[in-house]
Amino acid sequence: MSIQTLNDIFFAIAARDQPRCMLRKTANGWEPISAREFAAKVSAVSGALRSWGIARGDRVAVLSENRHEWPVADFAAMLVGGVVVPIYTTLTAEQTAYILRDSGARAIFVSSQKHLDKVLSILQMTCVEKIAVMDDVSDPRAINMSELMHSPGDRKLDAVSHSAQPDQLATIIYTSGTTGTPKGVMLTHGNMAANITYSLREFGFGIGMCCVSFLPLSHVTARSVDLGLLYSGVTLAHLRQIDQLPQALREVRPNILLSVPRVYEKVHTQVELNAAKFPKKQIYRWALAVGRAHREEILAGKSPDSMTWKLANKLVFSKVRAGIGGRVEFFVSGGAPLGRELAEWYADIGIRIHEGYGLTETSPVIAVNTPGAHRVGSVGKPLGNVQVRIADDGEILVRGPSVFHAYWNKPEETRDAFVDDWFKTGDIGRIDEDGFLYVTDRKKDLLKTSGGKFIAPQPIESSFKHHPWIAEAIVIGDKRKFPAVLIIPNFAAVEAYARTEGLAFSSRQELIAIPEIHARYADIVRSTNEDLAQFERLKKFRLIPEELSSSNGTLTASLKIRRRAIEEHFKKQIEEIYSEADASRDLQ
Repeated sequence: MSIQTLNDIFFAIAARDQPRCMLRKTANGWEPISAREFAAKVSAVSGALRSWGIARGDRVAVLSENRHEWPVADFAAMLVGGVVVPIYTTLTAEQTAYILRDSGARAIFVSSQKHLDKVLSILQMTCVEKIAVMDDVSDPRAINMSELMHSPGDRKLDAVSHSAQPDQLATIIYTSGTTGTPKGVMLTHGNMAANITYSLREFGFGIGMCCVSFLPLSHVTARSVDLGLLYSGVTLAHLRQIDQLPQALREVRPNILLSVPRVYEKVHTQVELNAAKFPKKQIYRWALAVGRAHREEILAGKSPDSMTWKLANKLVFSKVRAGIGGRVEFFVSGGAPLGRELAEWYADIGIRIHEGYGLTETSPVIAVNTPGAHRVGSVGKPLGNVQVRIADDGEILVRGPSVFHAYWNKPEETRDAFVDDWFKTGDIGRIDEDGFLYVTDRKKDLLKTSGGKFIAPQPIESSFKHHPWIAEAIVIGDKRKFPAVLIIPNFAAVEAYARTEGLAFSSRQELIAIPEIHARYADIVRSTNEDLAQFERLKKFRLIPEELSSSNGTLTASLKIRRRAIEEHFKKQIEEIYSEADASRDLQ
């Protein structure tokens, strides 16, 4: 597979006689969209953009959940030379206005009345001239996209579309801003094409396979992988609401599951909760022990042939796979660290997860575990066209054709992002003797206690999240005497336990204050401490009766934790941990 521009992907789709290019959910179920139908819609919308005066270099924004109109708008804009600016649906009106204003977008595609209202409320603050809405919405200030998709195509487009060059700007993707104002990452056709060419070549994806597209297409990973899958002939089923994922997996029965760790964590948690009752628990624990004995075979891509494993698979493991459709052959994880313990649990139930690593600035994949080169705990080997080296301070440095060249309108930030011609990822890592890359933590997230000891929080946090009672854990202690942890409980699990045990509560605050509940969490922290170095051990913890979310600023739009925002949001609880008046230790 080798492509020079993203437009080449569209031409490949348009030339293919594929009856099931995509699937869309309707009242009648999942209905197919053929390659021919999809190409006709893209051509029609391209013609409309051209009639609006959109030309090479003009920015076109897309504000929508995952639906087939998203790639229609994406390809249509790129075919006329436009630069696509994705916007997360979870962003506020103010945040949306910043991106539209900073990018200078002239047109925008929105999905619904809700997002149309958001854009209209900030329209005077932007350069937007045209708005197209995907739903059947009647508003004189917007154009119905369904009408655009069924209008005649523009034959003059062919010359423009085929003239795209690898160095031509394809998209500006705004980072989700874990530390401050989002930066617009400028990615060319060549950047993304080079990454797509090398990131999927070892997997053997092709026609006849299917994948549910549920990760936000505003995120570079989801968009890049979807483009690569479409080029490979994989059928995409677009899912608008992630809470409908379990049902969609059972209905579509995909062959490929691309997910972030949060989804894999939820599956693990649900399995643990379902297996918690006697006698199911005994069968589950026995099956896990059998799976653990065959872990290396699974990680090597083999199917164990022992009778005990086959029995464990029939009684337990197959039930887990059935819950995610029953046909998934390739499990891929990205967007955040998966955590070794979680990867090993999946291996123990017969599932090998191919973890990868990358950033928006690298289009995105830097390294990925593949069927032929897989090592648990690592993020795989760097792609064949990407060079990686480790700086003296442990930072991962990258260069190659998929690495961006600049942030939009931010020359100083661009200069700071490179040392010589190497991009500074901001991550700490190492490369083993066989060339596998390991990511330890974010450089800026490393904690330094007042005693001068450096602590990497992510591995500790990942260990906590492997427990079914914990939804999120945030290790703190920078410039403090000792490390501690904020724990956001998995309230569904804890509430179910409390009711079973007859523990009375009327709120989450009351629930976490129950001595028996608090004691259970203290045991979890003690158990985690056993695997930590002395200076890493957590002296105290706090249970937080509030979930993290993008709405309260503690998560980014792509569901990554905003560590500094969390420390500010829970400042009172943190100060209590380290106050002289609260000098007792939770874990004594």
